Formats: sequence, structure tokens, C-alpha cells
Amino acid sequence: MTAPARPPSLEQQVDIETPEQVVFSYTIAGIGTRATAAIYDYLIIAIAFVFVAIVGAAIGISDGEGSWAIALLILFGFALNWGYFVFFEAAWDGQTPGKRQLGIRVVQDGGYSVSFGASAARNLARAIDILPGMYAVGILAAILSKTGKRLGDMLAGTIVVQERIVHIAPVVSTGVGAAAQPAPLTAALTDREYDVLERYIARRNSLDPDRRRAIAEQLIAQFTPHLGAFEGSPYARLAALFESERSARARGVAGRGATGAAREQHSIVARNAGRWSEFAKRLTNAQKVGLRHLKEQEITEFVAEYREVATDLARLRTASAGRDSQALFYVSRLVGAGHNLIYRQRAVALRDAAQFVMVAVPREVRRSWRPILLAAALMFGSAAVTAKLVIDDPTLAESLLPPGMLDRVEEGVARERRGEHEYIKVKDFQRPMMASSIIANNVQVTFAAFASGLTAGVLTVIILVTNGVSMGAAAGLYAARGIFPQIGLFVLPHSVLELSAIAIAAGAGFLIASGILLPGPFTRREALVVQGRRAVRLLTATTLMLMIAGTLEGLLSPRVDVPLWTKYLAAGGSAVLLLFYFTRGIGAAEAGPREENAYSDPRAFSSR
Repeated sequence: MTAPARPPSLEQQVDIETPEQVVFSYTIAGIGTRATAAIYDYLIIAIAFVFVAIVGAAIGISDGEGSWAIALLILFGFALNWGYFVFFEAAWDGQTPGKRQLGIRVVQDGGYSVSFGASAARNLARAIDILPGMYAVGILAAILSKTGKRLGDMLAGTIVVQERIVHIAPVVSTGVGAAAQPAPLTAALTDREYDVLERYIARRNSLDPDRRRAIAEQLIAQFTPHLGAFEGSPYARLAALFESERSARARGVAGRGATGAAREQHSIVARNAGRWSEFAKRLTNAQKVGLRHLKEQEITEFVAEYREVATDLARLRTASAGRDSQALFYVSRLVGAGHNLIYRQRAVALRDAAQFVMVAVPREVRRSWRPILLAAALMFGSAAVTAKLVIDDPTLAESLLPPGMLDRVEEGVARERRGEHEYIKVKDFQRPMMASSIIANNVQVTFAAFASGLTAGVLTVIILVTNGVSMGAAAGLYAARGIFPQIGLFVLPHSVLELSAIAIAAGAGFLIASGILLPGPFTRREALVVQGRRAVRLLTATTLMLMIAGTLEGLLSPRVDVPLWTKYLAAGGSAVLLLFYFTRGIGAAEAGPREENAYSDPRAFSSR
């Protein structure tokens, strides 16, 4: 029997060392394969969006009927767009439906199973990878990377690998002269010559006749000195030479010129090929159903067989003496798939998730106060300066605000003259839909601020200053026209949560930028991953905050028929809620289970 043909030389590979101190290789998934998987996934998303649109149209919004259902559909569409990849990669151990169909998987550097945090980091970074369209930035980064990483993979410390299980196929024998000839005491061919002949024999039936004849004639010419001991046509003699060489190597005879452990390589393959094939079958079944669904005895047997195959791989690596071996590639794929299955992250329990949200996240906010303060200074500083300039010269607002906002100010002046003090007219049935739309938009803005850290913070600064200038110009123009209470009372209920969330999300972007610019004791690659994990915790806080802020902005902020103290209470309550939340976990020993990955930050769990 022979191993499948080795991978083409253009394929990228990365070596991983297991806890058993065995090195195996992953084959990096190509851009074409990943693109095909992405197309498959986006088709599923598109179908889901069409379904949501049909449901929304069926519900309708006449006379306010179904407004809450449509609000939920808006949130569902947003969650589908941003959460599809995160959900499936975390739930299916690095695979989406598209990746599963193409036989590829996301794993963390070091061969660890992908975690929720790693999946969130790599997929939220799509906001940068997708620029300026059709994933141009991500594709360019993957082409330039030795391990095929787009920017999201660099941030998350992940790689996308091939995981289809290949199988050892029997070599078709001609039977001519093989049985009659004794195996030589010394192999006639060098290992390189044998590899060339082996690849031809394994692939000859799949070649077109002209190509097969041309290659065979070249090999016959090359091996003419070794074909005299066999009978039959030149083609039959070539097959008989292979049979003889394979038999000799299976008995431990070294190839011509081979020394030391190299003589054991083919003997190892001959003795263990059957066991590897059986393990491949067991592995394929375990991948389909998952280890948790196997019986205890089946799991024990699977782990025992995995360790035996891993030991075989270690011996085979030694015997191969650094040569690229077909059998080595095959067994490495088996060990890689088994490693990923055995060492995958355990399912996150509800208690662990609650502890992460209530302890790890607020602890990270306290720990990251410096980048958050920098973000707040840039945003509020630019807002204050712009507001002062516009108050002194209202005409400046024409170059800073969009026409729609300028028209809204004029409408506000007209309403004020009629004794109406509302900032914007919103019908009762529109409020739920307005709230959900605001939540989706604001959370998406924070995702962009987070991912912009991959530009070394440049784009994060631009986002902060741009938003600050817009806020300051609007506030300044309302003040200059004497109607500031309209916008002031509108933003009051939700402003504490919303503005704090933007500053924290931008702080997350600055954390990522610090991994690039100020790696400290880490390499830049390591620092980017460590800071990316921290940034995801901050983004968890902002998402929770913006869900509440968006609800207030849609349901309470536009209303002028509620007592004024209600809005003050919402603002004050929000501040108290944040203070309570951000002080959670002080002195706690642990913030949820530690994630298994190749990068560690010993300060991540210190109490701050």
C-alpha cells in the first residue's frame, strides 16, 4: 500500500507541537477554498435575509400592528449579519456550514481549538478586511502572509486549515515478475528515485494515455540499469521494479545511499498502514458526531489510538530525516485532525458566561482606563472646540453638518415658535423600530472603532474626531439658534451609556493599536493577539451598554409628554448602573475559565 500523493509544493504548511511533544503539520487552506466556503455561507445569510424581509412584509406596520415584531426582525437581521460566523465557529469548533462543506476549519495558533473570543475577534475585524470592497484588504494580507492570515486572523491568533481526511489507497499491481523475484538485500533505488516511481504508480490510472506514456518512457530511460532482472514489456518491468523496491523497504532495507534511521521509514509504513486506516475511519465518525456523543469506552479507545498514531508520527519524522514524505503527510493529517478533536475548548457553561460578563469584562474596563480616557479626550475635546467655534460663528456649521441636519435645526426653530419643544416627531408605533435600528447602527459603529485599531489606531482617531466634530457642531448650532433644550433633552436619557460605549469601543481600538506600536515584552504578533483578547472584552461591555442606550433613545428620548424628571432619572440611573457594573469583580480570584491558546498574558487575571 502507498500513501496518497504529497501536497503540491505551492501549498502552505505550518508545524504544530502537541502536548505529547509530537510535531505534525497543518496544510493552510487556500484563498480559493476559503472564498468558496464564504460564498456558500453568504448564500445562507442571503436566504435568511430574504426570509426575514418576507416575514416583515407579511406582518406590516399599518396602524402600529406588528411594530414590535418588526423591531425584533431588525435586530435579528443585524445579529445574522455580524453573528453568523462567530456563532457557528464557536459552536462547531471552527467551522461554519460553508467551511464544513469545503473541509476546512479555523484553529488557533498552536493547534488549539478556536474559542468564542478568538472567533469574535477575527470576524469583527471583517470591518477592515472587507475594505475597500470584496475583501480586498483581507485577500492581500492572506497572500502576503506565510500562513495565509487575513488581518482578522492576525488579531485573533488563528489560521484556517484543510481538514479533509485522506486515505491510503492500494497500489494496483500488474503481478508481472514480482512474485518470482526475491527482494534484494540492498535497494536498487535511492529514496528520491523511489518517491518519483511511487508517485507515478499511484497516479498512472488517473493520467491521460499520452501523458502516462510520456512519463513512463522517461522513467524507463532513467531506471534502465535496474530493469534487467525483470521480465515482460518495459512498462511491466517498471511496475515489477516498484514492487521489488517496496517489498525491500517494507522489510527495513534502506534505499541506496540511505543511512541511520532512514532505513526504518518504509518498514514503519508497512507495519502500521492498516492501523492508520482504521484510525482514519474512527476519526471520521468522531468528527461527524462529536466526542461527547461517543460512549466512554469508545472515547478511551479513540484517545489510545490517537496516541499510538502520534507515536508513529514521531518515529516516522525521525526516519524521514527531514525529507518530504507522502506517508509523513498522511499521518500528520491524521494526528492534526485528532489533536483538534481531543483538545477542543470545552463548552461554556451558563455560570462561566455570567462570570465573564460580570467579572472579567468590568475588570478589563478598569484595567484599560488609559486608552479609554484617550478616546474620550479626543471625542469630547473635538466636540467642545467645535461647539465653541459654531456658537461664535453659526455659518461654520454649513461646512460641518449634512443638509438634513441643517434642515432639522430650521424645523426646530419653527416648532419652537409654535410652542412645540420636541427634537424629532416620532409616532408611538414607530418607537420600537426606531430603538432597534439605533441599537444596530450604534453597535456597528463600535465594531468599526474596534477593528480600526488594525490601522495602528489612525482610523480610530479619525472616527473619534469626526464624531466629536459632528456632535459639537450640532450642539453649537442648536445653542446659537436658542433651541439647545430640544437636542439637550433628547440626548439626555441615553447619552451617558451611548457616549461611554463609544469611548470604550475606541479604547479597544487603541489597545489593538498598542499591540502593533508598543508590543512591550511580546513580539508584535503575540502582542496583537493578547491585546485583541482584551479588546473583545471591552466590546462586550459596549454591546450591552448600547442595547440599553438604544432602547432609551427609541422609546423615551423623543417623548415630550413625559415628566422632565423621568429623563433626568434615566440619565442618573444610567450613571449609577455603570458605576456599579464597572466596580464588579474587585478582588475576585478568577473571571471564568482560562482559554487555551498559544499566547498568555499573566496580567490578564490580576485584580484591578
